[in-house]
Amino acid sequence: MKDKIFLDTNFLVYLQNSNEPEKQKHCRALIKHLASKSTIVLSTQVIQEFYVVMTRKMGADPVLVKGLLQLFRQFEIVTIDLESISQAIDFSIIHQLSFWDALIVSAAQKANCSTLFTEDLNSGQIMAGIKIINPFTISVP
Repeated sequence: MKDKIFLDTNFLVYLQNSNEPEKQKHCRALIKHLASKSTIVLSTQVIQEFYVVMTRKMGADPVLVKGLLQLFRQFEIVTIDLESISQAIDFSIIHQLSFWDALIVSAAQKANCSTLFTEDLNSGQIMAGIKIINPFTISVP
């Protein structure tokens, strides 16, 4: 059985962000490596945030970004539901996280992920049984 790896929004944005060529190159190499060894997981929240960041902050054409979203069909998608939101509220209180970061952790746990790649939390920390890793602190084979 493959490990499940949850990707945060920032990772997906770097895949497309030519303004950060080193981070883009690293994320592209890492996702290629992960795809062969792991199941990649996203949530509906991450997909929505990706669309907003790409169109509003990066200025990308909405139709182009909508097309990019189709690439995510190859990944496992976790739907954010009322249970996920309730659990995120608990995580935000217990771990003193923003609600949105806690919702990412909740989704990763719902999908039984072993690892969460994000820049937004403390790398190396274990939260809800999930190892948090900053993707830029690891080398890609």
